[in-house]
Amino acid sequence: MTALLRHTHHSSDLRYARSIILRVCKIAGHLTCIDDLRHEATDAGLIAAVDDHNTPVIFDWLVGVLSFQGISDVVAGGFIARHGNVTWSQIEGALNCYPNCTKLKGYWTFTRCGYTKDVQSCNNADQFRSCPLPRHNLRNGRLNQTAYSLFLFIRDIADGDVVGWIDQQIAPHISKNNLAGARDSLMEPLRHIYGVSDKVVTMALATLLMGAGANRPGWFDIGAGCIVVDTLVHNFLVRTGILMRLGGQHPYGPGCYRPGGCAHIVSIIANRIDGRQFNVSFPKTFPRFIQNSIWRYCSQAGVDVCNGNQIDDRSRCSNMWCRLYTQCDRLSLRENSKGN
Repeated sequence: MTALLRHTHHSSDLRYARSIILRVCKIAGHLTCIDDLRHEATDAGLIAAVDDHNTPVIFDWLVGVLSFQGISDVVAGGFIARHGNVTWSQIEGALNCYPNCTKLKGYWTFTRCGYTKDVQSCNNADQFRSCPLPRHNLRNGRLNQTAYSLFLFIRDIADGDVVGWIDQQIAPHISKNNLAGARDSLMEPLRHIYGVSDKVVTMALATLLMGAGANRPGWFDIGAGCIVVDTLVHNFLVRTGILMRLGGQHPYGPGCYRPGGCAHIVSIIANRIDGRQFNVSFPKTFPRFIQNSIWRYCSQAGVDVCNGNQIDDRSRCSNMWCRLYTQCDRLSLRENSKGN
């Protein structure tokens, strides 16, 4: 049993967490988030691609999403605008013409590639000159490896059909109304694709499932439960004392998605907040909206309140303009990150 589950008997701590997060939703909640996701999916051609099982279109979109991890959107978007991005057809053609590298034989053999763009090297030096992977001008070598790993996963594991694979993975769980199991059936295989983090996979799945696949059995409900934890969300849960009160202290990273971590806590609080009070078209339980409201409250692109630019994290928050100020525990991020 996790520390979080042991703390569920402390109803005052759960009431505190719910009260803080509910207020954040009222301040920063994105009330048109579902419509906006569907517009985004339409503009990207994803709705038609899902209907038609058009894997190349979905792959090209996924590679675009993955290109934005680990750096600002402005830098990543600027590089793609100047140099373009790798596509399904380019990789398919390259593998048909240049099959020499043993690591590119299939998904399970594509391990320890080691391609480094800066020094133009890899772990199969004798096959480097004929390898197609380095020929795509991406921002760094890690993205080249991610694109090929994703391609090989879809080709070999999903049998070339992303939509069919999703349907097959979730079907046993949907029949039992086990949404958490359905999400795990997608997340667990996808997180083994090279260079793919839980955060980025969850973000991509939320858009694909809620925006493009809303008419497919189970897709919307699974996407609505996708919780994206970045440093803003994690740090908010630390500063407000929610992590400490619920026994979920951990450093930012993989622990955010483990039992008792950030995603688990947000999910538990989401079960105590009726999403329909914000928009009647929302589902009653809407973890994605709850998480996004926290992100918007913290982000410079949102309300821009609870972040390192506004708070000196060497001590307790002193921002009296924050509408949570009198209610919040205002823990020092630096002090409460030590030893976690």
